[in-house]
Formats: sequence, C-alpha cells, structure tokens
Amino acid sequence: MTDIDNDLASDTGDISASSAEARIIKEEARKKIQDDTSSDDLVPFLPTELIGGSVPYIAGAEEQTVWHAAAQACGTDNVSFCYSVDENKIWYLAVPTHSLASAPNSWCPLAAALPGNSEYWDKETVYLYSQEGVAAGLRWDPETGRMQVFSGMSRIVLPKLQSLDANFVTINTDMAEPVPWVNRQLKLESMSRITAMIMILSGLAVTLITLFYLGTTQTLLSLLTPNLEKLKHESQIAGAELYKNARESLEPDSFQHMRRIQALLDILSSNGATLVLYKVDDGKVTWEALVPRAMTGDTITKMGAKLLSLEGDGRYRIRGTR
Repeated sequence: MTDIDNDLASDTGDISASSAEARIIKEEARKKIQDDTSSDDLVPFLPTELIGGSVPYIAGAEEQTVWHAAAQACGTDNVSFCYSVDENKIWYLAVPTHSLASAPNSWCPLAAALPGNSEYWDKETVYLYSQEGVAAGLRWDPETGRMQVFSGMSRIVLPKLQSLDANFVTINTDMAEPVPWVNRQLKLESMSRITAMIMILSGLAVTLITLFYLGTTQTLLSLLTPNLEKLKHESQIAGAELYKNARESLEPDSFQHMRRIQALLDILSSNGATLVLYKVDDGKVTWEALVPRAMTGDTITKMGAKLLSLEGDGRYRIRGTR
C-alpha cells in the first residue's frame, strides 16, 4: 500500500470517527430533550413570534446557553424554546411564552426540521409549514450558513419564500416526530417549589422528632425523679434526730471533761503549777502541766502523771493520760 493510500485510509478513519462522535452528540441531546419533557398528546401549533438561530455547543450547558440567547432575542426571561445539536452547534427555535397562551400543550412543526431531527434533509432545502392563515419557513443562507426563520401571515410569507431558488419541503406533522417546548423558568419554579416542600417537610419532621424526644424525656423524668418535698422533709427529720442523738451522746463527756479540767486546775493551782495542755483524741485524754520543783513525787503520781523534762524557767513538765 502506498503512502497516499495510507493517508486516505487515515483521513477516512478520522471522518468516520468524527461522524460517529457527531451522531453520539445528536442522540444525547435528543435523549435529554425527551427525558426533560414529554411529547405525548402534543398538538402542532405555529406561533407568530417565532425566532431562531444557533449558538456554540457546550456539553452539559445546552439549555442554559439556548435560554440566554433566546431571552436576549425575545427581550424577556420567560421564553419557551426547543433545540437540536449538529456540527458542534446548537440550533434552536424560541418564542415568548405568552405566545403559547392559546396552545399550552403544543409543539412547533418547524422544530422537526432542525438539523438532526426527523424532517431535516440538508441546508439547501427550505422547510415550510402553514396553519390557519399563519405560515413559517426555515432556511439556511447559502453565503453565511446562518439559519433564517420566516413567520407571519400566509399571504405574505409564502410568496416571499416561494420566490427563492431552492428545494421546498412541507412538513408533515403526521409523520414528523414532535419536539416539545422547554420552559426553563417553569422548571426552575417547579424545582423551587419542590425544594421549599422538602424544606418544610424536613422542618416538620425535625419538629415532630424534637417534640417526641422532649415528651419522652419529660415522662421519664416524672417517673424516675423522686418527690423532692418528701425527700426534704425526711432529710430534716433525720438531721434533727442525728443532732439530738449527738447532743445526748456528747453532753455527758463534755461535763466529765469540764469537771476533770476543774479538778486538775484546783490541784495544780494549790501547788503553784500551771495547766498548759488538755487534749482529747479518740476518747483518750492527754494533759500537760508545769510544776515547781517543790512539788513532791507522790503528788505527781497520785495525779496519774509522770515527769517529762526540766523547762528553762526551772519548772518541771509533767504529762498525764487517761
């Protein structure tokens, strides 16, 4: 095989790949339109304010791109449009939505002649459709390749189109595949209503769950929490009883220790001694005193004490326990 043959085969493969890619784009665009809108029971209707054109194809942004172009051309955001994708372009028709007031469930027969749709042949053909005294035509300018849309009264539009040197095809609505209108504004409003409904239902669900939780918690608290007034009364009674028992148990010991201290003071003071410590620890009594040297050992022994040390002032320190 020669180099020329190889180049031709390569070019043919590229063209085939490009054609296959174009077909895939067309099918995806057509499927998207069919998925977004329903074509069941649509009636053909030819609006008088019909406009059309083309915009660059941007995958995933077809509706937004067409809506921007149609809104600028129609002078309003509330537009209805239909489109097809071919040769990396989006070909569309659009009308202000109010033009469809008398035919809300309708489709435009000229949409079937957009590139890639059922009635499209080629760009050298002029596509015609007339209905109830209104006619419209679709053609491509042979010099610029731009799509031109003619619409108006039949007696004006048809003679003008028939004067062109071109092939003519009248669209048969019985054979053509309906292309529904797309209203982006309506879809956005529908989505807003759905979103608002979801938010309301979510808020209601959260409120009900919160109320159920609070009710359950309150019920459990009422069942498990003790009677505080009764507990307070019982605590006061128990405290008073404890204080009474403690006073009764401590009073005899207190009097006994007071008598013991008084007795020690009497003995020590009569001998010129001084009591410096009297301590009770776990029922054990410890006391200390400073006594003069003249105080005899018998007296100290009778008091139940013993000599500890000689202090700096010349007196002895004694300690007694019990």
